[in-house]
Amino acid sequence: MPYLGNIPAVNFSTAAYQDLTGVTGSPAKRGYTLTHAAGSAQDLEIFVNNVRQEPGVAYTVAGTALTMTGDVETTDDFYVVFQGKAQQTVTPGAGTITNAMFASGTTLGGGSYLGDSGGGLADIVRVHEAQLDTDITVAVNTNGLCAGPLTVATGVTVTVNGNLVIT
Repeated sequence: MPYLGNIPAVNFSTAAYQDLTGVTGSPAKRGYTLTHAAGSAQDLEIFVNNVRQEPGVAYTVAGTALTMTGDVETTDDFYVVFQGKAQQTVTPGAGTITNAMFASGTTLGGGSYLGDSGGGLADIVRVHEAQLDTDITVAVNTNGLCAGPLTVATGVTVTVNGNLVIT
């Protein structure tokens, strides 16, 4: 089907949705658990009886913990639309990628880089610890490189199925 404008650069998505149930006499329980974490109250649209609630005033959020400042009864129509979850981008936010997000066996490492070659090129000297404290495997059809002097801690296993160069 033809369209006008640029070819879309990101995927399409739908907003996640969660139904919640209030509590009769709810001043005793104004806390609820969300199915998805939210970074701020502005990432959510909260509706009580189809009336949108004001972020930061009618509710607050910390991760998956939603706290309503007013009463929500069991007879109220109470739901959440996760607006922040629906947004997609081609570039991850700063500090949002962790080791847990990589495939099994992949790590970010603990080293750092020194020096700047200028001209928009990356740093050129990588510094790292002198002792290997974690089991590693160099997989088939992959290469590994490390510089020393190096030691391997007691009980640590280094498995080389690919290529490993130690200098």
